[in-house]
Amino acid sequence: MAKRRTIKRGSVSAARSTMNKAVCDCATGVASGTGKARDGVGPGAHAVGVDPDIKAANLKHLKRIEGQVRGIAAMIQEDRYCADIIQQAAAVQESLRSVAKNLLKNHLRHCAADAMHEQGKKREDMIEEVLSLVSRIAR
Repeated sequence: MAKRRTIKRGSVSAARSTMNKAVCDCATGVASGTGKARDGVGPGAHAVGVDPDIKAANLKHLKRIEGQVRGIAAMIQEDRYCADIIQQAAAVQESLRSVAKNLLKNHLRHCAADAMHEQGKKREDMIEEVLSLVSRIAR
């Protein structure tokens, strides 16, 4: 029987809460299945401030990444040399990091910029969110 790992609830649940909610007002949409417009935060919302060039670049990049991942699967299936597979996996990670940086750029331009002009909790929450996002990308 496998042991369950115990996790400190404070920091992990706070991190999960931050991941599941957007601090900014950049998103609006319809909650899945409810038919009601969302208040602009959290899962299921849609961004309203999207740079079309960044979006196009991200979609192009993700299609390339999809092909790379299929290539890695084929390499594993064919019992290819481990170092070659690892090199391809590292390339996929770097490509995903590039997409994340583009998304962060869009977030900073459209969401964080507005929140940073505010005072109080909204501004402080945005600062924390941006720091958290940057640390995730930098890993």
